Amino acid sequence: MHLKVVGCGDAFGSGGRSNSCYLVEAAGLTVTLDFGASAPVAFNRLGLDPAAIDIVFLSHLHGDHFGGLPFLLLDGQFVHRRTKPLAIVGPPGTRARLETTMEALFPRMGANAWRFAWEVAEVEPGSTTTHGPFTLTTTEVIHPSGAPSTALRLTDGTRTLAFSGDTEWTEALLPIARDADLFICESYMFEGSPVGHLAYRTIAGRRADLGARRILLTHMGDAMWARRAEVDGAHFSVAEDGLELDL
Repeated sequence: MHLKVVGCGDAFGSGGRSNSCYLVEAAGLTVTLDFGASAPVAFNRLGLDPAAIDIVFLSHLHGDHFGGLPFLLLDGQFVHRRTKPLAIVGPPGTRARLETTMEALFPRMGANAWRFAWEVAEVEPGSTTTHGPFTLTTTEVIHPSGAPSTALRLTDGTRTLAFSGDTEWTEALLPIARDADLFICESYMFEGSPVGHLAYRTIAGRRADLGARRILLTHMGDAMWARRAEVDGAHFSVAEDGLELDL
């Protein structure tokens, strides 16, 4: 399983980093965790092909995590002229939110005669589902988004990648992160108790309980980014756009 960080920024692009998007290559497929509003720009900047994506797994329905999807669909239709199907997997409400966003950004976009097949699969929080060679387990976390916000655990049968999505501390993260080869964990602030988000001090205090082999901190605000040198490199890594890791 190979990971490339396409975007690891917060909703405001703090530090010039792109919105949430993590490209994963495994079991002969290319998938992403999230596809935030600026992901299409980041794909071009990094020389990546959006038409290679087979599945997009969404943690929740905020614009910095799913807002690039209308552009991904239109890119496949008019630019890269993709032919292979695209699957979008997200929490309940994904299809309706995507259709609303498509109509707001590009009126009548939904009426396109699509040159490729695409579908939306909605998965209930707390479920385990199969998507091609991948097994996805989700759990609901604490982050108001107008629909369930979730943390994700993705395995290809050999390696396991976990992702907190956006959330404040919740015990629901423990089974998602436990024994994962990598846990991508949001760390919006360095310390304190941000509403709907995590702070590094909280994550560090529960490091042993999380039980992941490695933790990659992401979604940092400006204050956290400015103190990233204080993060203990023996236990944590800091995400940067373009970073690549083999699990």
